[in-house]
Amino acid sequence: MNPVFLSQVSASGEKLSIGDAFITAIFGYTVVFVGLVILMCVITAVGSYFKGKDAKAEAEQKASLEAIAKKVEANPLTIVPAEAKKAPGSAGKIKLHSVPDKEAAMIMAIVADAMQKPINELHFISIKEVED
Repeated sequence: MNPVFLSQVSASGEKLSIGDAFITAIFGYTVVFVGLVILMCVITAVGSYFKGKDAKAEAEQKASLEAIAKKVEANPLTIVPAEAKKAPGSAGKIKLHSVPDKEAAMIMAIVADAMQKPINELHFISIKEVED
């Protein structure tokens, strides 16, 4: 059946016969089915492209990790832990000579109060007990 004829029939408002309606329906279903098959092929092709790309990147990463492992085995290094980050306002280490930590903290607090300065602005080098 000619598609131009079908459009003229539907535009004129005449009823289609059962055979013509069947052919029109089959043609419509075929067009939709072919469109879905084409869409499925496009989605499958795009998916395989990205899977290949991911596999390639994974292979490169694996090769680089193996190269790094070989370098590490060839030149083993001793691992030294990084120095712990100091608290804000910390002025470093203090030498305590026969003074417990609790007493040293008390002395630092008393000195900071007497000088009317925050304790984090003061720098204590050492604390030593003087015996009379």
